[in-house]
Amino acid sequence: MRLSPEDTSQSSLKNSAIFKNPFVIFLPFLLFYSTYVLIFYNKTLWGDELRHIQFATNLAHGFFSPPPPKIMLDMGPGYPLFLSIFVVLGLPFFWACLINAVFNYLAIVFLFKALRETVPFKIALIFSIFFACYYNSMEFMALLYSESITIFLVSLNLFLLTKIFNTDNPKELKKYSLLAGFFMGYLVLTKIIFGYVLVAILIGALLLWLSKMKSVNYRKCFIIFLIALATTSPYLIYTYHLTGRVFYWGSSGGINLYWMSSPFEGEYGSWAYNPKYNSTILTTIPHDAIGGRLNVKSKDNFIPGGEDSIISHHQKDFEELKKYVGVEEDDAYKKIVIRNIKSHPLKYIQNCISNMGRILFNYPYSYTVQKPGTLARLPMNGIIVTFLLFSLIPTFINWRRLAFSARLILFIVALYLAGTVLGCAQTGMFTPIVPMVLFWIAYIMNKSLKVNLKFN
Repeated sequence: MRLSPEDTSQSSLKNSAIFKNPFVIFLPFLLFYSTYVLIFYNKTLWGDELRHIQFATNLAHGFFSPPPPKIMLDMGPGYPLFLSIFVVLGLPFFWACLINAVFNYLAIVFLFKALRETVPFKIALIFSIFFACYYNSMEFMALLYSESITIFLVSLNLFLLTKIFNTDNPKELKKYSLLAGFFMGYLVLTKIIFGYVLVAILIGALLLWLSKMKSVNYRKCFIIFLIALATTSPYLIYTYHLTGRVFYWGSSGGINLYWMSSPFEGEYGSWAYNPKYNSTILTTIPHDAIGGRLNVKSKDNFIPGGEDSIISHHQKDFEELKKYVGVEEDDAYKKIVIRNIKSHPLKYIQNCISNMGRILFNYPYSYTVQKPGTLARLPMNGIIVTFLLFSLIPTFINWRRLAFSARLILFIVALYLAGTVLGCAQTGMFTPIVPMVLFWIAYIMNKSLKVNLKFN
């Protein structure tokens, strides 16, 4: 049977549509990520994996934090809630790590779909492939860490926000607004630093909407972030019940800021140890699940003599802090932070600059020897920073002409990075926001940069 030209044309169009489908285009990366997890997965628990599992177990038993006064709100419940499914069903945690590969794959897909709302296919493809090859995002993929689900949620929210501000269809607007509000709220519950971003944008959108009541975009923005706040309200009600504090996202802010405000030479604002898990100096939490604890002296990359310096610098503070627990401990840390910043403001600024280095290039860390692996951060993040700085110029020149979605994304990125720089940060904190950074760069370059690779 011979096909007519019309049938042939329809068949080629269908095949073309399939191969332009991002779920198909980026399928090889799903296979690659899955293979990576299979190779590097290790049953031995490490670092935050233990805390994630502990909180997931708590949730499976109907609570999140121990009751007062020994409150523990070191992280949001988003990722432990996901892991609690495996606890309840008795499934091996290997499958949770394998789903990390799916999260990273879907992050590429939704970045591409968001880009296609604003830039041509080729540019969307180039930037999405760059992100797919962004190997920094694979650092925690084979671990029970929240980075992979966070990257996915950031990309998904990016796509939903671009759809909302590109449509006037009432049904689509309602659907995407509800989805964006819910997943933005879940992002906050996964990485509580986004809670402060949420509140800042919600207040800003409300004030701008009240000043320009006819603005549809400000109204959309306010509604989305109001839904996000409503999504987080059960957790905020829970923390209020535990602490009596309004908008209390977590209890880890005090100790993070404590190290960030360190006024001592040779300390750059990075985390050194957490004293509440042991009276001796520790670099991590108790490894109860595998027996024993990790002491500073056994940490391979710790500079000899670092333990003595930490004790001489901080023992007095921690002797005083020992008598506090829960919220009172967090408050006590913050009092020391205020004292340190007031007495050594320039050192705090230096630590903020060091934070920028750690976020982007994993350097410098207090009491830590240099490693060749740090060089691996330079190529990818160096490219991103270069284009990011370039994009700032046309952004400011053409601010009023930018699409509202691009401006909103830039505000989210700026608020997130500002909050990260002011706190105790490390390289894993930049990776989750990379999809939004790439979206903004692609949008600006598409609008302002014209490249001709052929000689005239």
